[in-house]
Amino acid sequence: MKLKDKILVFSSSVTTVLVVALVVFSAVGFRWFAIHQTERHVRSLAESVKVGLTESMVHGTIPKRQQFLARLALVPGIRQVRVVRGPAVISQFGPGFPAESARSETIEQVLATGKEIFEVLEIDGEVTVRGVVPYIADDQGVPDCLNQCHKVKFGAVLGAVSIDVSLADVRRQGIVGVGIVGLAVLAAAMLALLLLRRMMNPLTESAQAVQAVTSQAIGGNFAGRINQRSTDEVGDIALNINRLMEFLEREVTTIRTRVGQLIGHQVNLGHRANEDGNQLVLTTEMVESLVQASEFKKAIEEDQTKLDIYQRLADVLRRKYDFNRFSIYEVSSSKNRMTPIVIDGEFGAACRYCDPQVTLDASFCRARRTGHEVNAVGFPGLCTMFRPDAADDTHICLPITQSGTAGCVVQIVVAADEAPLARLMVPFVAVYLREAGPVLEAKRLMEHLRENALRDAMTGMYNRRFLEEYVGTLVAGSQRRKSAFSVLMLDLDFFKQVNDTHGHEVGDKVLKVLAELLMRNVRSSDMAVRYGGEEFLLVLMDTGADAAMLVAEKIRSEVEATKIPLPGGVLQKTISIGVAEYPTDSDTFWQVVKFADVAMYKAKEEGRNRVLRFVPEMWDANASY
Repeated sequence: MKLKDKILVFSSSVTTVLVVALVVFSAVGFRWFAIHQTERHVRSLAESVKVGLTESMVHGTIPKRQQFLARLALVPGIRQVRVVRGPAVISQFGPGFPAESARSETIEQVLATGKEIFEVLEIDGEVTVRGVVPYIADDQGVPDCLNQCHKVKFGAVLGAVSIDVSLADVRRQGIVGVGIVGLAVLAAAMLALLLLRRMMNPLTESAQAVQAVTSQAIGGNFAGRINQRSTDEVGDIALNINRLMEFLEREVTTIRTRVGQLIGHQVNLGHRANEDGNQLVLTTEMVESLVQASEFKKAIEEDQTKLDIYQRLADVLRRKYDFNRFSIYEVSSSKNRMTPIVIDGEFGAACRYCDPQVTLDASFCRARRTGHEVNAVGFPGLCTMFRPDAADDTHICLPITQSGTAGCVVQIVVAADEAPLARLMVPFVAVYLREAGPVLEAKRLMEHLRENALRDAMTGMYNRRFLEEYVGTLVAGSQRRKSAFSVLMLDLDFFKQVNDTHGHEVGDKVLKVLAELLMRNVRSSDMAVRYGGEEFLLVLMDTGADAAMLVAEKIRSEVEATKIPLPGGVLQKTISIGVAEYPTDSDTFWQVVKFADVAMYKAKEEGRNRVLRFVPEMWDANASY
């Protein structure tokens, strides 16, 4: 039920109760008033009867007293007037007429007490007031009944006057009066309700307008306004609500526009909630997205490697935005290649949704080349490198800008029916990518600097510092796999003579050639380190000493056969190699390195250009190595 109807029903109910109560109270009051006036009338009649009887006694007309009483009974409304003698009068004058000696319980009580009694009786279907008034002997007035008529004491009850007065006419008049009062009150109440309804119209209309405007506001539409119908409190409410709606509309639109600019989302400034969606909810979602992206940035800044950041990006795509098919490529600016990092959440997987040419030449990738979003949802076939799984698949590629160029590319693949939703999610995903860009660039720079610090500048091989940092991981991996690895210590024979004879430039060239030869003869899982000067160290993973001896012999023979061209001739060198095995020779890495070094020096002592496997007999605990 509406407020207006509730107020009218309540007012009508209250008015009805008031009218009924007023009619009831009027009827009760009228009845009380009628009875009260009738009692006064009975007292007046009784007094008239007393005076008339006393005068009849004085003038000797007392035998005709019945005619006097009969004439009184003819007065309108008087049903009966009767006089009853008391004991003192009976003893003095006798019982009198029969009616004067007839007694009733009420009359006996009045004669005995001398106090009047009034009763309301139903006689012959009419409401009648019967009053029994005592006739008390006194010497007041003229004639004096005490001295002139009766021989009794002062205050004696001479008799009682019984008068019956009908209330029929009074009742009819009362009903008419109460009816007139009720109708008048009812008419006044109806008029009051009409006036109330008229006065309520602005209030109810304003309430309905407030309901409509606030309902629209809950739905995110703040364009609703209320017509100000008056200048009172209701008008002030309408004015304030209009101001509130204007403020919300302006501020929410401003916030949404600014946040949209931050996340690169185009904001529709229309007011149609059914088309634009809930403006407040959309604004809250965009702000929440910025907050989450900021928290994401804090998290990736504390990550140790780029792979940790790529893992977080993959989790955002899968868990937050429910993208299950996606690719994350890393662009190598120096080699102009794109390396697949994460494919559908899997690290190190092969290129799946693009032509493999992009991995060889990054310029084939439109997003990498332009540095802009490639949205094939609205423009199918935009990128010629896209290779879908199904005919209705489409894609969106988002570059991650680093130093003004696309350092990474995130590719999202969706079916045609999922494309509209994916398109809406892209600006929010772009926020995460924008936050990840500088952090990825910083991580890449740090890795590059660290890589340079851990590599020998001349040969490009790892240096001894890298070995010192990596040894813990190396040993832990071997223990976890329960496999051995071999350490090869290599040293060029008579290298000092090269520098002394041909100069350091030729010596550097010899070292570079040897480094290239060593790199060709080890696997990607192995480790090649320039240990110092002309000394090199190789760690052959999951390789025992016997297999390591074969690798060492192959290296020795290739070094011996290598001819290094020089101005005016060629140069050939030999190498001595010592081999030790972890954990067979020792369960301490650096002790194994020492054993390999001992074996290498033993090879030099025995004539150089040879490979020796460490045996315990080579170790002299008192020697200084």
